[in-house]
Amino acid sequence: MLCTMEKNVKIIGGGLAGSECALQLAARGIAVTLVEMRPVKNTEVHKTDFFGELVCSNSLKSKNPESAAGMLKTELGALGSFVYQAALDSEVSAGGALAVDREKFGQAITQAIKSQLRITVERREATDLTAEGRGFDALVVATGPLTSDDLAVSLQQATGLEHLAFFDAAAPIVMADSLDDQILFRQSRYEEGLGDYLNAPFDKEEYERFIDELLGAERVIKKDFESKDLFQACQPVEEIARTGKDAPRYGALKPVGLIDPRTGHRPWAAVQLRAEDASCSCYNLVGFQTNLTFPEQKRVFRMIPGLENAEFARFGVMHRNTFVDAPKVLNKNLELKGAQDAIGLPVYLAGQVAGTEGYVEAIRSGLHVALALAARFKGIEAPDLHPHTVFGALMAYATNPETVNYQPSHVNFGMIEPFEQRIRNKKARYAAYAERGNAALEEYCQSLRGMGLL
Repeated sequence: MLCTMEKNVKIIGGGLAGSECALQLAARGIAVTLVEMRPVKNTEVHKTDFFGELVCSNSLKSKNPESAAGMLKTELGALGSFVYQAALDSEVSAGGALAVDREKFGQAITQAIKSQLRITVERREATDLTAEGRGFDALVVATGPLTSDDLAVSLQQATGLEHLAFFDAAAPIVMADSLDDQILFRQSRYEEGLGDYLNAPFDKEEYERFIDELLGAERVIKKDFESKDLFQACQPVEEIARTGKDAPRYGALKPVGLIDPRTGHRPWAAVQLRAEDASCSCYNLVGFQTNLTFPEQKRVFRMIPGLENAEFARFGVMHRNTFVDAPKVLNKNLELKGAQDAIGLPVYLAGQVAGTEGYVEAIRSGLHVALALAARFKGIEAPDLHPHTVFGALMAYATNPETVNYQPSHVNFGMIEPFEQRIRNKKARYAAYAERGNAALEEYCQSLRGMGLL
């Protein structure tokens, strides 16, 4: 796996993608300079100086190996992801999802980077790609959705296209000891006994009052967003309600699979709360990304049954996300087309700035870029990632030059080539996708091993 080559790579951004890429390159004998602007310059949402800090949910989605998110985790395990291992080591209970203790997770990644002798950390803001690339063999931009303004301008100049921007939102977190356990009940949907989620049940009248106040509450950004402005998976709850008062209870507030023990019946709607840490000292309001002002969040969200006296460990926030039009500017290895001529060295993008979406997708993209660079430095071409794997399918979507009106996406089965003979049963179809994907993944890993890359 180690490469005894005198190569130096600069990585800008110490989030999930940048951290994974740095650790993978260093493990292969390649020197890395990792530039992270925090805490010299902070963003609106980061709270620590940890590498790999999670700023929205603490959930890395499903662990089910026959789901798209689970298949992606299988890939990370097979490829030896360092950040994925940190997630496993800091896991907290969340039903079938992989959720982490934020602090333990960030600490683990930070310690791994600090203990790697081939990684040099620089805490400062990078503002110009050309200047940052001087003296290095390659440059990786992994600045995430909160790329600073100056660097975004430099990236825009390098791509020759307008960079795209959309708004994203994060859910609030409440303290466990401020919640009413006489109203909230612990249950996971369709599971018997105690589950991993707390549930706040609405009756019809409570729900309708709540939605009325939610829709009338004061917002930070005072506009009604159109769907094109917002990445769909992170729509603020009030914007979802604006499409129809019942929309939330058919989405994040759906009561299906839940029974309120006080009534013995399914509630009209229900808010689910997921533990933020192993000690369950605070909970995230699942699906409650929001653009409401902090005072309004306190007022309106305390209308949720059981949250009347809720204390907020963190209010929800809304911020700008920046990403490139990936199909127009990136190749299959996430390399920026034309950068060698424009900037004087190869430039790669990883994570959300590259135009993909999701925590685990960001980790996998950092690993993908590291493998591409390791192959490049050995004078060989990295093996193609088959689109039957979920990340291969995502890359096929994200780097298809025929794509128009590009929007970032998580991995999902809608991207994967269907079987010639349709499998009507959804569970059987997903299991078949996983089996086929695992076979393609094994072939890919064998190719990497044969090239000395894994």
